[in-house]
Amino acid sequence: MAELDPFGAPAGAPGGPALGNGVAGAGEEDPAAAFLAQQESEIAGIENDEAFAILDGGAPGPQPHGEPPGGPDANSRKQEAEWKEKAIKELEEWYARQDEQLQKTKANNRAAEEAFVSDIDESSPGTEWERVARLCDFNPKSSKQAKDVSRMRSVLISLKQAPLVH
Repeated sequence: MAELDPFGAPAGAPGGPALGNGVAGAGEEDPAAAFLAQQESEIAGIENDEAFAILDGGAPGPQPHGEPPGGPDANSRKQEAEWKEKAIKELEEWYARQDEQLQKTKANNRAAEEAFVSDIDESSPGTEWERVARLCDFNPKSSKQAKDVSRMRSVLISLKQAPLVH
């Protein structure tokens, strides 16, 4: 049956749709139909494959890489068991290192907190600038801040050297 356009004119007719590169022709094949036919033939080839026969309950064909049809052999099972043991051992070691690191971090944090609390409680007159100096980094080369704080640093140093009189 001839192809019809939406208005009922047959393909290739003077008023009908053009095929291919815009030229109306009587013997040209539709590229979409050719593509669909090719895809259908490839799908039919895949469906006849042995893998689908196994899923459908058929007998398995030869296995890839020379493996026996019964599944993995004893060597591969042994190797898999060794890998699992090695993985378990490495995981236990990792957890031990993590716990050790956590204990060290907790101890360091406790010591730093105790030092900080003792510094806060210790407030005697005349030690204010020493406390400020401990909190500030006055080395301009070791500063990792993005902003320029040189002016503030110079003001703090000058106030430390010559404090304001109240």
